[in-house]
Amino acid sequence: MMKIVASAAILLLTAVFSTQPAFAEADAAAGKELGYTCLGCHGIEGYRNAYPSYRVPKLGGQKAGYIEIALRGYRAGTRKHPTMEAQATSLTDQEIADVSAYLASIGGDTVAAGGSSPAPFDKAAACAACHGQNGISVNAAWPTLAGQHEDYLLNVLQQYRDGTRGDPVMGAQAALIAEEDVKKLALYFSRLDGLETTKPE
Repeated sequence: MMKIVASAAILLLTAVFSTQPAFAEADAAAGKELGYTCLGCHGIEGYRNAYPSYRVPKLGGQKAGYIEIALRGYRAGTRKHPTMEAQATSLTDQEIADVSAYLASIGGDTVAAGGSSPAPFDKAAACAACHGQNGISVNAAWPTLAGQHEDYLLNVLQQYRDGTRGDPVMGAQAALIAEEDVKKLALYFSRLDGLETTKPE
């Protein structure tokens, strides 16, 4: 079964490589003024989203390319969150690139050091094609999962499974995960060394 899932992931990734968005030339210094407000939530350890209740994602160590894709998703409505949608719709492509570069420039020491060397976990085999054997992304367009909050990962997987969050690769992959394995995957990646809560400089 895991070989089938991994093969499906590879086929989907092949299709997605040709449709990656073009990124603007980013200026982290220019993004600092706008990006500083993001730390009002993402820079507080354990800060929780009100409803549904889950901890907001850690950004320290996340790649700029992925942060940019996420912000564009909120702006386009393929990702749903009232606060994030409001923030993203106020930003131009250039501002999104700048903010993403700034956020990616702080708090990434653990990811930069290479993270963990975990024991093999068969449920995560298909995830490794994009998110890395140790949960650290192998491509700037894909998120690092290592160290992310368990409840946030669980919420995101559920959104991909019910279609609340749209993405051709993750929607298809999440649908293949057995219900009893969703929590196991969220717990597994959350326990790896990786992402950190960003702190204002």
